[in-house]
Amino acid sequence: MCTTGGGTASKNTLAKSLLRQGHGQVDFGQRRFRLGTGTARQRLEDSARAFLEGVNAVVENAGVEAAVDSIERFEPQWRGFAYEGAGMGCAILDLVTLSRGRRSAALLEGVGNSYPHLVHTGMGWAHARLRLRPWWGLPVGDPLLRWLGWDGFGFHQGFFRSDAVIGACRLERGLSAGHRGIRDQGLGRALWFHECADPDGVARRVAHFPVHRRADLWSGIGLAATYAGGADSAELARLAGSAGRYAADLAQGSVFACAARQACGIRVEHTERAATALTGVPAAEAAGWAELALAALGDNPHSVQHYERWRAEIRAFWSRHHRAKRSESRGDPRSDEEKALR
Repeated sequence: MCTTGGGTASKNTLAKSLLRQGHGQVDFGQRRFRLGTGTARQRLEDSARAFLEGVNAVVENAGVEAAVDSIERFEPQWRGFAYEGAGMGCAILDLVTLSRGRRSAALLEGVGNSYPHLVHTGMGWAHARLRLRPWWGLPVGDPLLRWLGWDGFGFHQGFFRSDAVIGACRLERGLSAGHRGIRDQGLGRALWFHECADPDGVARRVAHFPVHRRADLWSGIGLAATYAGGADSAELARLAGSAGRYAADLAQGSVFACAARQACGIRVEHTERAATALTGVPAAEAAGWAELALAALGDNPHSVQHYERWRAEIRAFWSRHHRAKRSESRGDPRSDEEKALR
């Protein structure tokens, strides 16, 4: 006869086996993603595997602290992806146990506080996996960064439902314009993986979508190209050129990635390279644009309108910098003061 303790242990083992994430699901060949040449596929698949290991660290350990100890053993460049996965793992456990976000809050209040963008995004993955909408059942997190849950939702849909969401450009029903925009930013990130960091493939995919969705997609592409990497300098230059009228959106996404890297204090070479190519400034300066744009929102930014204004303010920083650089290259005779007043 099983004891009560044995029954509980068996249930815990069963729960872990059901929630544990296998690496095969992020194999680009199995997903029928583009199989690029060079190192891009390896880097992007490694990023996805680190994400899954973050999920598993939460599922397989007794508490959030033990999961964090496991993630901190990762190489620094992969920890952000692992913490994004941890955000998903904590949120799934919180949602299925109706704990009102106990584990997610513990993660955000601990080491996850250095990876806030990633953790909030991962929590959106959990909602997508459980066929829920962010932020049902999780009254925790930063009031503004919580909107990144919709980014995670969109990435999940593009990555795991690519035939419908990328191939057929389908949207979930009932999305407001604000929700759709952030969701499509996440889908843009998924496009970078789907096309294995190929700039030409990405541009063709975006052109397949309706015009009113393309700006958000380019934003996500800039974010993924800068945070996850996979492209060399020549490819990044080609990507910047392909964005055309959406160059400011591409730059805005890159700025978000730089801000996420700066928050944890880990410098990554491909992020530096992409920041220069897509924003025109070093990663640290680009991250500064995100902070200045956030400060412009005033006290207690929290609404989707605040989130969209944050993105718009970043695009404005890029546009001013871009105009100034063009003036310099053309030998603009006006004084610096005159240029600043434009």
